[in-house]
Amino acid sequence: MKTYPVYLNGEFVITEKTSVVTNPATGDIFAKMSIVDQARVAQAIHDAQVAFLGWRALTAKARGEWLHKIACELERRRDEISRVMTMECGKPLAQSVIEVNVAVDHLRWFAEEGRRGYGRIIPHQTDGKRNLVVKTPVGVVAAISPWNFPLMLGVRKIAPALAAGCPVILKPASATPLCNVAFAEACDAVKLPRGVFQLVCGSASEIAKEFLDNPLVRKITFTGSTEVGQKLIAGAAKNIKPLSLELGGLAPVLVFDDADLEKAVEGTMMAKFRNTGQSCVAANRIYVQRGIYERFVKLFVEKTKALKVGDGLEPDVQIGALMNEEAVKNTEAYVADAIKKGAKLLCGGKRPARSGYFFEPTVLADVPHDVRCVTEEVFAPLAAITPFDTEAEAIERANSTKYGLSAYAFTRDMSRTFRLMENLEAGIIGINDGVPTTSNAPFGGMKQSGWGRELGTEGLESFLDTKHVSILL
Repeated sequence: MKTYPVYLNGEFVITEKTSVVTNPATGDIFAKMSIVDQARVAQAIHDAQVAFLGWRALTAKARGEWLHKIACELERRRDEISRVMTMECGKPLAQSVIEVNVAVDHLRWFAEEGRRGYGRIIPHQTDGKRNLVVKTPVGVVAAISPWNFPLMLGVRKIAPALAAGCPVILKPASATPLCNVAFAEACDAVKLPRGVFQLVCGSASEIAKEFLDNPLVRKITFTGSTEVGQKLIAGAAKNIKPLSLELGGLAPVLVFDDADLEKAVEGTMMAKFRNTGQSCVAANRIYVQRGIYERFVKLFVEKTKALKVGDGLEPDVQIGALMNEEAVKNTEAYVADAIKKGAKLLCGGKRPARSGYFFEPTVLADVPHDVRCVTEEVFAPLAAITPFDTEAEAIERANSTKYGLSAYAFTRDMSRTFRLMENLEAGIIGINDGVPTTSNAPFGGMKQSGWGRELGTEGLESFLDTKHVSILL
């Protein structure tokens, strides 16, 4: 069984202490991952600070060239990395390939966007003075990424930070570190300067404590649950440490009578079942206007029944394994709770007869508003559908949550589109689009879905300090 290394100050290090990596499609341990203690994380931060002095001095164009080189290396190893990703997180291989491609696109976008970290000259108000705004890198960045998109969501933090001139220390999810080792190998292959990117694995609480307490870490960027985000906020208060937080979601889908039915079903399927429903922007609540409710549900169920479930390495699989046994048990509990409170089970609702952490694609109709699968974030292939009558009712239902990450709507009414854009409380809104995320547009939420934005121009700004310079002539 292979033991994978951490990446520290330009060196791959295999440690005596390790954690295990399990294939969720089989439940079998297939690799070990080296782990480090808090003291070694502190050394990595020190080494990153040393690297910062040289990295920030490079031109943005030069830093961008490094990002392009890393992107080329990921492209060269796409098939290998995709296979490892599928083995460690269970997603269908075709979706792993897409994830590698998106990670490459993030790198290429920020390789160019780094050149546009613009300041400005402010028209002066006092004779003999001039006022300028300059942008400078914040310093050492600590990044914490989740398991559901293990490469892409790490790169989404690394790429803009490196482009801005900041060295990065990445702590990936303990369940899915291996594709991040591949990223470190790509950095090493192109001879990225020592300490500019490092990979650490180990106790989440110990590593987070060092990130929070160490004054050399000038920014923490995190994707994960709202509950962990709250702990980071509390820990950051002591040193007033800046955070970027992409947290939980509870995305609504609104399907109106005037929507193109086929496109609405296809878009909702994509928003719901991509990555086996294990996404912070997954469709969690599906509201369909009563005039097309029965037709929508009928077609949605037909397409759901046709989805192929299996090991992500098998051909044409669309629904892979859930991450662990706990996720399967949680999904069983969601279904039972909904049925008990009056929802109708139209398909799925149980584990398939195979090993691994699988759950059948499931559709519940006439779902009450107070069931757990509507009020809690569901990381599973479970679709909960409820009818509505009016636009005002739909917007009220969509906004009736503490989360505000993403929302989806299907309509051909342009006036309604603008009303939805203005009134839905979500940082990302897809209109007739089940996959709205793109490298060149901001990604993030409002309310308890987080602070700040990734991707787009805003993604670069997250790693730049703004300075006002007043010059007396």
